[in-house]
Amino acid sequence: MNPSKAILVIGAGDATGGAIARRFAREGYIACVTRRSADKLEPLLQQIRAEGGQAHGFGSDARKEDDMVALVGQIEREIAPIEVAVFNIGANVRFPITETTTRVYTKVWEMACLGGFLMGREVTKAMLPRGRGTIIYTGATASLRGREGFAAFAGAKHALRALAQSMARELWPRGIHVAHTVVDGAIDTEFIRSNFPERYALKAQGGIVDPAHIADAYWQIHQQPRDAWTHETELRPWIENW
Repeated sequence: MNPSKAILVIGAGDATGGAIARRFAREGYIACVTRRSADKLEPLLQQIRAEGGQAHGFGSDARKEDDMVALVGQIEREIAPIEVAVFNIGANVRFPITETTTRVYTKVWEMACLGGFLMGREVTKAMLPRGRGTIIYTGATASLRGREGFAAFAGAKHALRALAQSMARELWPRGIHVAHTVVDGAIDTEFIRSNFPERYALKAQGGIVDPAHIADAYWQIHQQPRDAWTHETELRPWIENW
């Protein structure tokens, strides 16, 4: 019997993060999922367990160093070795540059980049002695180009991409697969359904991204042999202009 292995998903919301946790749980991984409010995780935990998987929920703030240190330590001590870690916090906000306050800019950077650094550093400490592991960062269109109104978000996502590149170059030779995915398109979420009905209407034509298909891509990245690792993967519907 294979020893237990855990996947840590930071930002396990109702769409992408939850789908990733469910996908890995179906493969036998213990899903350790986090949001700032632990009670919001209950539907996801129940769903994973109903599908035959194991899951644990944690309320934590990825921006706080003490929270990340404690979270990774608790999982490693009490649950299972973290084999996979996924950083999936979005922080997508839109402000004209003249209305982007220091507080907004700093908060977006803390959520979308600083949290990724803290998670990456702590899980790396756990993975290095084992000489294996997968760390995946979820990027966005803003990781590649900044648009009007998204100075804070694009800056944070560009920084997260640079973090992933630096970590990959340092950690690949030591057995840890660091990857960055660019999700370039609208994702099938309640936000898109409510605020962009014209885009959501294209769902049947494959015009928006299915979170389950993102999760499949993450599983495939984790399964890649070391002689054919991918660092950056772009996922977009056929309808997107790129």
